[in-house]
Amino acid sequence: VTKPMRGHFEKTGGGTPPTRILKEFRLEDSEDATNVGDKVMVDQFADGDAVEVIGRSKGRGFAGTIKRHNFNRGPESHGSMNVRAPGSIGASAYPSRVIKGTRSSGHMGDARITVKGLTVARVDAENNVLMIRGAVPGANGSVVIVKKAAQRQKRTR
Repeated sequence: VTKPMRGHFEKTGGGTPPTRILKEFRLEDSEDATNVGDKVMVDQFADGDAVEVIGRSKGRGFAGTIKRHNFNRGPESHGSMNVRAPGSIGASAYPSRVIKGTRSSGHMGDARITVKGLTVARVDAENNVLMIRGAVPGANGSVVIVKKAAQRQKRTR
């Protein structure tokens, strides 16, 4: 824990031990008295609840247009030298520039992702474990935020 964060924890009255991860959550109006430093446990969820999961997607580094934007490859035979090249990125005399937002190579992944419409498969309150059915963003062991869904997503199968 850094020195500024240590001072932040001491200002809470010393009741909160320093932790590696510190998050703020907006509370709904409820009768439960919550204090600074209270832990958020999984017993507030039930089996079958609709949830949203927020996390950081896996970083892919610098990616080309084929991987990043699903561009098609060029021809591979008859002397073609543009197999993985993106091709033309604009017109000529007019507009004489590359339009903003043109899909090109660049950094891919490592972005904040919200996956909606997931369901809670099981709640293990003893071990404080929440099992979610669906695609949870991020690498194994990464930190995610689980919120109750604002609205139920319609599933078409």
